[in-house]
Amino acid sequence: MKASERRQRIIELLDNNQPRKGTELAALLGVSRQVIVQDVAVLRAAGVNILATPQGYLLPGPDTRCRRTFACQHDLAGLERELQIMVDYGGKVIDVVVEHPLYGEIRGYLMLASRYDVQKFVADLKASGAKPLYTLTGSGVHLHTVEAAREDILDIIAAHLAKAGFLLE
Repeated sequence: MKASERRQRIIELLDNNQPRKGTELAALLGVSRQVIVQDVAVLRAAGVNILATPQGYLLPGPDTRCRRTFACQHDLAGLERELQIMVDYGGKVIDVVVEHPLYGEIRGYLMLASRYDVQKFVADLKASGAKPLYTLTGSGVHLHTVEAAREDILDIIAAHLAKAGFLLE
C-alpha cells in the first residue's frame, strides 16, 4: 500500500468519531506505530483536523452540542473530583488549557465523557509519573472546555464546580 493510500485509509478509520490508538491503526494497516505517527503528522500538515487524545487519535465530528469554558483552580487532590463533577452531570471534558509564561497557550485534549474515563485518565496520569498541565502555571489556574447537550447542563456543572471551590469567578 502506498503512503497516500494508507493516509486515506487512516482518515476512513477515524471517520466514525471514535478514537483509535496508534498501535491499533498500525496493526490494521500492517505498519509500525511510528509510521502512523508520521502519517498523522503529514495529514495534520495538510489540514486534516486529527486530535491526539489519551484514548487515541480522533477526527472530531460537527459541533452540535453546547460548549463552555470553565476557569478552574485546585490542587492534585481536587483533580479527579473536578473532572467527575463535569462528567457526572452530563458534560464531556474536551480539553485542558494552561497559559505558560514562555510557550503561551498549551492545550491537552482529554475527551473524558464518563466516570470510567476520568478514573482511567487519573490512573494513567499516576502510572506515567507525569504532572498535570495546571502545575506549569504555578498557581494551578487552568481552563476546561466542556460540552453538553444543553446549556442548562453546563449551568448545573458550573454551580457544582463553584460549590466544590474549583471554579474561578
